[in-house]
Amino acid sequence: MKEIREVGVLGCGAMGSGIAQVLATAGYAVVVREPQEELLKKGMVRIEKGLERAVEKGQLDSASRDQALRRLRGVISLEEMKDCHLIIEALPEEIGLKKEHLRKLDALCPASTILASNTSSLMITELAASTGRPEKVIGLHFFNPPAVMNLVEIVRTPFTSSRTLKVVQEFVASLPKTSILVPDRCGFVVNRLLIPYLLDAIQSLDNGLASVQDIDTGMRLGCGHPMGPLALSDFIGLDILLHISEVMFAEYRERRFAPPPLLRRMVTAGWLGKKAGRGFYEYRGQVPRPGFLDLRGE
Repeated sequence: MKEIREVGVLGCGAMGSGIAQVLATAGYAVVVREPQEELLKKGMVRIEKGLERAVEKGQLDSASRDQALRRLRGVISLEEMKDCHLIIEALPEEIGLKKEHLRKLDALCPASTILASNTSSLMITELAASTGRPEKVIGLHFFNPPAVMNLVEIVRTPFTSSRTLKVVQEFVASLPKTSILVPDRCGFVVNRLLIPYLLDAIQSLDNGLASVQDIDTGMRLGCGHPMGPLALSDFIGLDILLHISEVMFAEYRERRFAPPPLLRRMVTAGWLGKKAGRGFYEYRGQVPRPGFLDLRGE
């Protein structure tokens, strides 16, 4: 018998809704929570659209989509999550907010419940230490979009028990996703390597090394990357990239993690990438086109 049958997802934004979709598709009963009715409705619609896209692409049949939807339950109250065997928080990257909710769940849930965080940059050890069950707290870092990306970073802290790690590894394999075990270091493995690469591309652009298109084309065709660094930055969200780099620079104080001035200017201007319709590219037409030169006044 599976030890994890019902899973809670705390937060139904872009990441939370994607994680909930993956879990429901894999056969788990899912309780997804947002504190406001409007936000919950938006998140549930996002999940429905994600499942519908999977059907259109032939990744899922209609019957499986309908079964996944029946496994999903959206709630407003945190207490509705108390019977979950595993709860994954997918809240904004604010350490105080995450700790507050984990403490509340710690008080609500039985001792057997595992609490996981989807944070991409914050220290899992600090989150674990804020609860009364640090041995049952672990990092589960899914990648955006969760329905497409096959990797999950499992972050073990000094507190995490071997039993908790084993259960979570089996859970991730059942999704099915590939996991890697990473240390509780700011940025873990993927972002610790990725973020300096993206920041260097932005700095190189600002220094006039090459154009937006040429930098991205060079990395796609020269290195076999599916997406260039500037397009990828737009996809992640420049505000998110700025926040992650600030957290990592504060932790390591290494120049390679320092956000370039251009990134700050673009975030200040509201050019946040694809979600805002403009970043290094403009997304107003059918095909994205470079929009960076306008910001420079050229």
